[in-house]
Amino acid sequence: MVRLADGLRVVDADSHMTERHDLFTERAPKGYEDRVPHVVNIDGMDMWVIEGKTFGKAGSGGTIDHDGKKHPFRESQGGSWGIRDVHPAAWDPAERLRLMDELGIHTQVLYPNAIGIGGQNLRKNVSDSTLLLLCVQLYNDALAEVQEGSGNRLLPMPIMPAWDIEACVREAERCATLGYRGVNMTADPQDSGSPDLGDRAWDPFWEVCAGLKLPVHFHIGASQTSLTYFGTTYWPSQDDYVKPAIGGASLFQNNSRVLLNSAYSGMFDRHPDLKMVSVESGIGWVPFMLEAMDYELEENAPAHAKKLQKLPSEYFRDNWYATFWFETGRGHLQHLVDQVGEDNIMFETDFPHPTSLHPDPIGMVSEKISTLRPETQRKVMGENAAKLYRI
Repeated sequence: MVRLADGLRVVDADSHMTERHDLFTERAPKGYEDRVPHVVNIDGMDMWVIEGKTFGKAGSGGTIDHDGKKHPFRESQGGSWGIRDVHPAAWDPAERLRLMDELGIHTQVLYPNAIGIGGQNLRKNVSDSTLLLLCVQLYNDALAEVQEGSGNRLLPMPIMPAWDIEACVREAERCATLGYRGVNMTADPQDSGSPDLGDRAWDPFWEVCAGLKLPVHFHIGASQTSLTYFGTTYWPSQDDYVKPAIGGASLFQNNSRVLLNSAYSGMFDRHPDLKMVSVESGIGWVPFMLEAMDYELEENAPAHAKKLQKLPSEYFRDNWYATFWFETGRGHLQHLVDQVGEDNIMFETDFPHPTSLHPDPIGMVSEKISTLRPETQRKVMGENAAKLYRI
């Protein structure tokens, strides 16, 4: 039997919580009940509606059934499943904690589903800035209650009003008072009409996040720009069950863009305590990208390279984390971890999504994790996350 390091406390740095149908309406101010996101059955299908128009199926947000069996995406989350078909731990915090105890997971970080992993579906479908901000705050208030009710074992990442930098500053400050341990940011705020992340206009936001110890999280698929990878990178000749695999693998490439923009922009010279997390992107691409960042900048913009206080790759070491779950390092996981940095890696399960490690996440990774040094095991499986999230 494979034995993991003693004293291992597992922190899952990426999972998802399907939005309950009444999440917004039960908190909506009088007069807004029919304007905020709510669920309407249309032709036998539950649909999310906002401002009188639909913005997606009120689906399962997962592929795990009530018996804990995982189903193909096309037959579940990407098919006809509604919230009643998915395992209740996908949307019920009490059931999530019960399942975590069963699986040996101490803490989970949570991201949304229907509203867009970075909250981008709200901006895409609403033009009223007052209503938009209200929806963001209602979601963040609801998930703050989930965190408090779990005794800080469930750590949701609040969404930010990316279309308004000043509003992001205020919302980050507000979320800190609610006990949040980070923020969830879209990778492409320019989709919402704001400058891109490398623009100095974002400096007030970075200053607040660094000062309040709120790491900024970039989950794959957290913008309209990045989601074009999922919807357009497959080829018509491919089987319908293969297309989600192509889209899912293509999404991993997107977060390298955020890393490049942040490192080249100089934001970490101005905000050295700012932390960022690349979520559900894996780590195998990181060593090559670190080399490429240094090489390409020196080759193409040596004058700009001299303006930076560090090599671009060094900003990853000092300011970034990445999450992983299924990678083996082709049998050399310790070598891969050492290249990325054992202090910069966190473990995730991606429950209840198609690529999740369900039904036995710890068992599924035990053999490969056991090849790591004991101190490395403890760091990547929990200690790094515990430090980052003040657990």
